[in-house]
Amino acid sequence: MSSDNQENQPCDACGCSAEVGYMIKEGDDVAAISIFAPNKQQLEAELQEYLVLANTVNENVVHTIVNATENELQARLQFECSAEKLIFELKSRSLSK
Repeated sequence: MSSDNQENQPCDACGCSAEVGYMIKEGDDVAAISIFAPNKQQLEAELQEYLVLANTVNENVVHTIVNATENELQARLQFECSAEKLIFELKSRSLSK
């Protein structure tokens, strides 16, 4: 059995590689979401799903509705740090339609 130390190498099993410092940028703590639905009630229901998910990442998240029409809603979620935003974005993929 060899005990040689190997240099850490990025995994390219998924076809991509990146360093964590490249993905988590200081000051990049605002997530933008766009929701499309046939009516305002459904828009608000889907926004609520995003807010519940955001609160599981950080209870202090602040949301602002940027634009709202009958069929579209755009909002921004301000997290306390960049890592929380990244976690939210990864978790919210299950909500995207």
